[in-house]
Amino acid sequence: MKDHNEQPLGKAIEDFLNVYNLQDKIDGMRLINSWEHVVGSMIANHTTDLFVSRKTLFVHLDSAAVRNELVYAKSLILKNLNKEVGKEVINDIVFK
Repeated sequence: MKDHNEQPLGKAIEDFLNVYNLQDKIDGMRLINSWEHVVGSMIANHTTDLFVSRKTLFVHLDSAAVRNELVYAKSLILKNLNKEVGKEVINDIVFK
């Protein structure tokens, strides 16, 4: 007898993440984890905190000079971070 409630494990996990609204948090963590790969270790070393809220990445830096440089490269960084995750997770970056 075949159970009609069967589904592939990947689909079950995807449904679980959607029901509990966890996919956005996972995508945000994947984006944060790719920060150093996208911007390089020098900038990552000056980064004190990163968090995603409402499709915006907030980046706290310990150097005003680095902050100014990143403002000029903001659109490229945004594009590369989303590309690294494979979908649009953020649509803005705020440097503090």
